[in-house]
Amino acid sequence: MHPNEEVIHKFYKAFQAKDFKTMQSLYRDDASFNDPVFQNLSAPEVRAMWEMLISASTDLKIEYGSVSADDRVGKCMWQAWYTFTTTGRRVHNVIYANFAFRDGKILSHIDKFDFWRWSKMALGTPGLLLGWTPIIRNKVRNTARKRLQKFMGAE
Repeated sequence: MHPNEEVIHKFYKAFQAKDFKTMQSLYRDDASFNDPVFQNLSAPEVRAMWEMLISASTDLKIEYGSVSADDRVGKCMWQAWYTFTTTGRRVHNVIYANFAFRDGKILSHIDKFDFWRWSKMALGTPGLLLGWTPIIRNKVRNTARKRLQKFMGAE
């Protein structure tokens, strides 16, 4: 198994165990993160994001597979089942992760998922009707960014 593939396995095994400290340790200090909700996060922000999400979750379940990596990049597919704390609604999200590595750590992490599918589960009727629009997407992004900033300020 390629060492960068081992990094991916270590990351998701830590995620399954709700071990955000191990997850945090796998990012370089100049790392970046992007997904449809959390955009353009720096290394300190992505580390805080994982801590915030794991700490707030009471019923998080993670599965992952299709892991591959080489000297520069890697990828996997992962799934998360959880209750979205804002609405109390159950979510099953299917995510495709792409990584770039340098010196055995994550340099770039990009998660892709169907935002509209997620918003229908997480937000209910507003997500169903408007989840595909920039209005809902931007509101969710702004709320998530404010929540992360507040969390980071509380540390």
